[in-house]
Amino acid sequence: MDDRKAAIVGEIPRLRRYARALLRERDAADDLVQDCLERALTRIDNWQTGESPRRWLFTIMHHLFIDRMRKAGRRGEAAMMPLDSGEALAAPAEQFGNAASREIVDALQAISPDRRAALVLVSIEGFSYAEAANMLGVPAGTLMSRIARGREELRALLDDSTRRRNIRVVET
Repeated sequence: MDDRKAAIVGEIPRLRRYARALLRERDAADDLVQDCLERALTRIDNWQTGESPRRWLFTIMHHLFIDRMRKAGRRGEAAMMPLDSGEALAAPAEQFGNAASREIVDALQAISPDRRAALVLVSIEGFSYAEAANMLGVPAGTLMSRIARGREELRALLDDSTRRRNIRVVET
């Protein structure tokens, strides 16, 4: 395997994590990763050798995700799958040792896909605001707005979840 292909293969775990954050179904996320890898390998000459393929791959994946959402919308299909109770989407459920982690993942899945994508790219994947804005094809100000609103939404969802967990039922 040449160096370019090896570098692409090395990004698969991060691509999977991002796909799971975008989509709520494991199989759909794996399909998105596979489509991304297929497109990357057929267009490998578009990648600048010498730099990490990470930003290039995430851009490809995001564009494929947007295309899927648009196609599903035109066909009248639901673009996002409903959550099963206790299902962790960004990683397998067995990786979460406590209820707080599950609540964070559930809250992240409850916010809009645009805000979720922005938050995941910057906060989890570690891209700069400029890199994430470029990958998502939006101005930096729009990205910062999505992140701010996404964080606000997460806080509200997590505060509500904490309040519900702390309410005790007293039988008389």
